[in-house]
Amino acid sequence: MAETDCIHVSTPVGGYDILFAPGGLQHLDQILAARGLTGRTIVGTNTTLAPLYGRALAGQLPNAVTVTLPDGEQHKTLETCRVVYSGLAQLGLDRHGLIIALGGGVIGDLLGFVAATYMRGVRLVQVPTSLLAMVDSSVGGKTGVDLPEGKNLVGAFKQPELVVIDPDVLQTLPDIEWRCGLAEVIKHGLLADPALLDSALLQRERAAEFIPRAVRVKVEVVQQDPFEQNIRAHLNLGHTFAHALEQVSGYTWKHGEAVAVGLVAAARLSARLGLCSPDLPAQVERLLGKVGLPVRFGPYDPANLWQAMAVDKKWQDGRNRFVLLQGIGAPVVRDNVPPEEVMAVLKELADQP
Repeated sequence: MAETDCIHVSTPVGGYDILFAPGGLQHLDQILAARGLTGRTIVGTNTTLAPLYGRALAGQLPNAVTVTLPDGEQHKTLETCRVVYSGLAQLGLDRHGLIIALGGGVIGDLLGFVAATYMRGVRLVQVPTSLLAMVDSSVGGKTGVDLPEGKNLVGAFKQPELVVIDPDVLQTLPDIEWRCGLAEVIKHGLLADPALLDSALLQRERAAEFIPRAVRVKVEVVQQDPFEQNIRAHLNLGHTFAHALEQVSGYTWKHGEAVAVGLVAAARLSARLGLCSPDLPAQVERLLGKVGLPVRFGPYDPANLWQAMAVDKKWQDGRNRFVLLQGIGAPVVRDNVPPEEVMAVLKELADQP
């Protein structure tokens, strides 16, 4: 195992390290012991990852047991949390215990919320196994679950003790999940690092090179705004559209694919409002298409998507709020965007290119 990089994240309650360690999953016992992260341990994962990594990981850790959850966004609910709470109580996890969230964004979000709320908080280690979770959801302490009314409407801020990123696990990541992660990488490139908009860089064999760059974009933002009071909202670029698409589709759309369409929508809305160059939307679409991500949402009714946006937690006092672009590296938040402009963009993206 070789530690290629380590980023320290400062938080209001101390801080934690993001460790980039090829092969780190095979030596997680040593990594945790070196940081005093011992005691009763729950390795939380899903049905897909348990046979790949979860059981072996629990086997190398003293006093550890695996808790396996169903796979998929549709299971990121309070009911799943209730089942997990009961399981933790039966397994004897106490306030000095440790939860390891081994998986993608759904596992990280749900088990992070469980760690924040079970016994008013137990220690948490994030071990993301998808590209999307590595570059985005495992960093920053936001956790949560979905309600029928909308995505991530119940949640808490829970800073992990440690994030361990082992790029070797990406070798088993399905192509569709790889592409979903690239949507968040491209988002970070649009926000702050144009180097991440080079499709030649965004290859699996170069993952260890570009993942730390993408993570640094998010770390810079969350350190300045740990509780999303101002500029952290920039990280939601494209997500108002994306969350609406996920909800309307019954979560048949994967988050990363919905984010890709959301980025196109945000760029088009920015151009319609005169905020950015009229060439930017086409540039965004070309890059997303080049890496195999969708740029249209197809058969869904724009009116239903608009209605779904009304419960977006970024809106305030019934006023819509969108993260838009004045250009690459220049995000801006706009309130009270004329609904007809948003609907015009939605109707464009409902058509085939």
